[in-house]
Amino acid sequence: MEQTIAEPATSTTRLHADALTLAYDGRTVAEDLAVAIPDRSFTVIVGPNACGKTTLLRALARMLKPRKGMVYLDGEVITSMPAKQVARRLGLLPQSSIAPDGITVADLVARGRYPHQRLLRQWSREDAAVVERSMAATGVADLAERLVDELSGGQRQRVWMAMALAQETDLLLLDEPTTYLDIAHQIDILDLCAELHATEGRTLVAVLHDLNHAARYATHMIAMRGGEIVASGPPEEVVTAENVERIFELPCRVMPDPETGTPLVIPKAVRKSA
Repeated sequence: MEQTIAEPATSTTRLHADALTLAYDGRTVAEDLAVAIPDRSFTVIVGPNACGKTTLLRALARMLKPRKGMVYLDGEVITSMPAKQVARRLGLLPQSSIAPDGITVADLVARGRYPHQRLLRQWSREDAAVVERSMAATGVADLAERLVDELSGGQRQRVWMAMALAQETDLLLLDEPTTYLDIAHQIDILDLCAELHATEGRTLVAVLHDLNHAARYATHMIAMRGGEIVASGPPEEVVTAENVERIFELPCRVMPDPETGTPLVIPKAVRKSA
């Protein structure tokens, strides 16, 4: 059986972690994790439900303090850094985002500038320009005066993305950004992520459920099972029939996607008795 070994964390990457034990209250989710996010990559974390994908992302984003081990951002232990300092370097799009009642699109996106506000530096022309650019990049500029709670799911997701972009961070973490979206809006959001990565050189880290979407868009993949990283590397090395069956317990064939040439997972058909 093919084995793809997860690479050890290394201080040469801006975001990495060593010997992580992650837990909620008394329940341990993962132990002794080592992970390095390649700079300027579009890294996608995949794996079956409850394998620790979101838990790992939360630890990388400083939302969950490891029980053991350390997460490092630019050579510093992320949990020891002030929250505003982290927010100026790392943006986060959480899985479930709830906007305040009665807030407009422009006002919500403007909240992305909060990490840059200081006692002697309040709202500026630069902030306004960044908000406008972020809304334009995500295609929501024409919705600026609309209330967020009046928008469709796909539109709201783009607005949250715009707020994350307004932080102007080179690192952007996204927890299941396509959840609850129809297929067209899923592709829309992932195309936007790919464009941000390709044209602006941002490092993106996303948790995705759809393995074929992950293989199509990722430049680097991390596959988890049972709280362990069991495979990592380029999609063509991670998404093999052997790995998919080992990680997801899904017998399948893997072939090149006719549109992109990236790995495409085809589950084996159930043979029906006559």
